[in-house]
Amino acid sequence: MIIHPFPPLYSADSKTLILGSFPSVKSREQGFYYGHPQNRFWKVAAAVCGRPVPETVEEKRLLILESGLALWDSIGSCEITGSSDASIRNAEPNDIAGLLAGSGIERIFCNGTRSWEIYMKYQYPLTGIKAVKLPSTSPANAAWSLERLIEAWRVIGEGK
Repeated sequence: MIIHPFPPLYSADSKTLILGSFPSVKSREQGFYYGHPQNRFWKVAAAVCGRPVPETVEEKRLLILESGLALWDSIGSCEITGSSDASIRNAEPNDIAGLLAGSGIERIFCNGTRSWEIYMKYQYPLTGIKAVKLPSTSPANAAWSLERLIEAWRVIGEGK
């Protein structure tokens, strides 16, 4: 069983939560979200927020926080082989309801199907906030080009 190694990223100004499933091997090594160089999350987030693509962890933190966003993952612990969502077994959810209770977060978006499934099964009954499922930015989701991902993810900027 692997336990999620880092806390949610949010501030008092965060209104929109983006949930991944569980940190990849590279993310766990770096101690920060979306650490695999082939994951397109940071390119998509920068485009949606109208900012340059961040390079350092500090630039990534600032992109999220200055854009009124928050990051976390649906899964708090699980068995996983490598970084594959398909290999996740015995998933235990993070306490997203607790995060929401202590923040100003009003909207939730999930980066991919596995994140959405875990959130909707375990946390939606507690939060009452339906999550929007977005296409995964993972390199495993090769069917989606960067341009298509950016277009689909633009919904995050709407209604802020």
